[in-house]
Amino acid sequence: MFSYFSAVRVTPFLSRSTTNLMFMFFQINTCQTPLPQNTDNSCCFSTAKPSPKPPTVSASLSGPFRRMSGKLLRRLQRNTVALPPFIKLPSILSPKSHYSTSPHDLKIEPSLSESQDILFQFIPIRVSNTDVINLNERRRIVVALARMIKRGNGYLLEGFSRGFNPVSVAEIMLSFRDQVAAFGLFKLVFGVGNERNVVVKEGCRVAHMLAAKGLRYEAQDVLSWVVRRVGSGRGREIVELMWEEHWEYESDFSVLDSLMRAFMSAGTVSLALDVVRRMREVGLVPGLSAVNILLKMLVRVGDYSSVWKLLRDMVRKGPSPSNFTFTGLILWFCRKLYLEIGESLLHVMHKFGCEPDAYSYNVMINAYCCRGRTVDGMCLKEMMIERGCSPTFATFSTLISARCKEGNVIEARKVFDSMPEVGVSPSTSVYNALIDGYVKARKVDEASVLFGEMRSRGVNPDCVTFNILFRGHQKYGTQEDADRLLRDEVCSPLLPDFAIPDLLVASLCSAGDVDEGEAFLMEILERGLSVSVFAFNSVIAAYGREGLVDKAFIVYKSMVRYGHTLSSSTCSSLLLSLCNKGRIDEARDLMDYMIGGGFPLNKVAFTLLMDGYFSIGNVDAAQNVWQEMEERGISPDAVAFSAFVNGLSNAGYLQEAWGVFTEMRRRGLVPNNFVYNSLIYGFCNSGESRKAMELEKDMKHKDLIPDNHTKNIIINCFCKEGKMQSAIDAFKDMSTPDIVTYNTLINGYCKAPKFAGSDAFVNILQARDWEPDITTYNINIHGLCFTRRLNQAVKLLNELVSAGIIPDSVTYNTMLNAICRNKSEFAMTLTARLLKMALVPNVVTMNLLLSHFCKQGLPEKTLIWEQRLREIGFRFDDMTDKILDRANLSYQQAGTGISRGRQERNVFLDLLMYFHYDYFRRSIGFESRIPYVDLIDAG
Repeated sequence: MFSYFSAVRVTPFLSRSTTNLMFMFFQINTCQTPLPQNTDNSCCFSTAKPSPKPPTVSASLSGPFRRMSGKLLRRLQRNTVALPPFIKLPSILSPKSHYSTSPHDLKIEPSLSESQDILFQFIPIRVSNTDVINLNERRRIVVALARMIKRGNGYLLEGFSRGFNPVSVAEIMLSFRDQVAAFGLFKLVFGVGNERNVVVKEGCRVAHMLAAKGLRYEAQDVLSWVVRRVGSGRGREIVELMWEEHWEYESDFSVLDSLMRAFMSAGTVSLALDVVRRMREVGLVPGLSAVNILLKMLVRVGDYSSVWKLLRDMVRKGPSPSNFTFTGLILWFCRKLYLEIGESLLHVMHKFGCEPDAYSYNVMINAYCCRGRTVDGMCLKEMMIERGCSPTFATFSTLISARCKEGNVIEARKVFDSMPEVGVSPSTSVYNALIDGYVKARKVDEASVLFGEMRSRGVNPDCVTFNILFRGHQKYGTQEDADRLLRDEVCSPLLPDFAIPDLLVASLCSAGDVDEGEAFLMEILERGLSVSVFAFNSVIAAYGREGLVDKAFIVYKSMVRYGHTLSSSTCSSLLLSLCNKGRIDEARDLMDYMIGGGFPLNKVAFTLLMDGYFSIGNVDAAQNVWQEMEERGISPDAVAFSAFVNGLSNAGYLQEAWGVFTEMRRRGLVPNNFVYNSLIYGFCNSGESRKAMELEKDMKHKDLIPDNHTKNIIINCFCKEGKMQSAIDAFKDMSTPDIVTYNTLINGYCKAPKFAGSDAFVNILQARDWEPDITTYNINIHGLCFTRRLNQAVKLLNELVSAGIIPDSVTYNTMLNAICRNKSEFAMTLTARLLKMALVPNVVTMNLLLSHFCKQGLPEKTLIWEQRLREIGFRFDDMTDKILDRANLSYQQAGTGISRGRQERNVFLDLLMYFHYDYFRRSIGFESRIPYVDLIDAG
């Protein structure tokens, strides 16, 4: 084992910074706490007591985490190679542990101060900013430096620390034997404190030296970075400089090929084309892989004439196009929505000596499915088999996923069952696609059966499999099944060891412990363990669902700092966080920026934004998003259609909703219960109960069983129309009514002339072992307040609190409305009691108070308080606008004076309004905003 003491004896000339680096290397290799450092230069080894270890993340978890800790601990002890012992998973799973720090207290920073930073001590140039490298590159540089010293090459660092020398930089990069670390060191040295002329000259020299030693990839990275650093305007200068001096280091082909790849990596396609022309002039043939990349970039920027010219030159002058060339062109043209060109290329490949393989067909099949042409994809699969090309698991995974997105799980299962006929065994991705389809169709039991079949066949599930099933059990199954899945999966020998951190982060977030999930993620990252982007997406998505915008973007920033790039799931989760918070305009701005920056957006992102516009009542903007999605060639799936139908139905646009529903079925997409329920709800709200009943019958004809939600909508429709007997008949047809059913009927009886009927249903509810919830109490309290029986409403409020049920904003607003209508002294006492409950008011509360000013003949007060609330940034809704219109009209008709008879009520309402105004003034003042577009740009 490497020893500090032997190293110090053998190499006594090592500097203090080198010795510090050796300590860090010992920590990395032995996973132990390093010896304490001295602040003076006398000795590196101190007899002082070591400083206490920084607190680690630990959480007091319950449920499956508590029960599985023992098994997981034993497993990790058996597999110490895959998971280093410094990953303190057992401490996180320990039932006795507790939080010692907040997740946001975790600092992703070097442990040394700037004056003691190892990297600073080796670089002779003053570095004021190390943002040119991310944390992953920084860690790999430190490890590479430590290993370099261990191999006895510390003299290179000693010489470089005395003064800047590009030759020394190249020698150190050569000794790293790590491309990422070598390139990171180059960026750190050349990224700050150097003029552009120095960067060009010395950077080209370093690139030559690397290429001379056979490190052409590193040389290409260096040249690409130099081009970005000085700008594409000096690209031709770089070409001439590299060409003039290249005979001492590398061949003609080597230097031109490196320049061509560097320009492409920097995004300067025109300069790369110039290099190709120069290669032709000196009699060289460009490399096939480099030309393929250039073709891709030309299609991406839309320079199609250069694409065909370059392809003709390949046929005439070389290099001859390969299967990969044609497959790449098919892929890139299909992504630009030119499916006809992709089809043509697929059918003319054989004329150039290239036969379409499985990859070529799969690209075209995927393009068909993404455009909603699944039938064409199925036909191409059959053609593929007829031509003697065997489908792969990717072929079936694409088709199964497309069928599931259409809502047609039955056809997806048929495709799955046909796989053995062509000799293809289902893979993990194939199972994931079908399991996801079952879950989205709310068939969790069938998904669980398929998962059991997957494991019995020896197919290893991954984190995606777990996440789909875990979320499915939570939404459509039971929490017990979700816990059992987590316990069995983490301790399963089929789960690869490297996937355990990803799985635990996802499970913590799915269980609602998002802060614990983030804390665990940050700790394992700080300790040097690599995790996939899946772990980051799990945390970002969880924060997005809860509307915690700031936290979601903070995790995104950490993801970028650790060298990960955005996926389509990341983009969708960031948009979801803004939409759930009601900040739709910011979500629109962010999406526009992502589209302009070429980020990977898909139909999920458009669906989220469209649904966000529906949630704030902006139907026109939602329809524009739908149209934009179609114009961009993104074919809506069943989920997108469902969201569109639901939004239009809720907004009262029933004719448009019916048209979208018809179009959905015309495209072969299968409407599910959610779509039918949305239409039934819309027709019920518009008073067309007959049309709603026809839709329920149509559901049954389509082999869809009306669920409780369907029945509850219909019962509520009957109750609104006063048809209580019809509501009772629909209730009797239900096999398992839920609490919503009883609450709907109770609400109907409360509004009906025979108010006593609600008590009977409360008794039925309790007799069937259903406990009244907060909605039940709110309905009865509202009925009592509506009939001015305030004393009985107060008694029911006391009963609610005694039962351990927490009153919500609906309870508060209902009682507050009754208080404003009551003129007795009892109202003042009840007001004080409500304020002591510390219930949270909302926009409905403010609308209620503003409307009471109008009802009391005080429209001028409505306008005054509305102005004050706007000054503090309070957000009103459409109902507020109606109240203000009425107040303006009343104010113009009645004048500005306040009569003496209304003075007493004016004081009371003013007092209530001030209490709520002060609450919002303080709470809105603490709301923070992050410039999210700038944050994405920095990433």
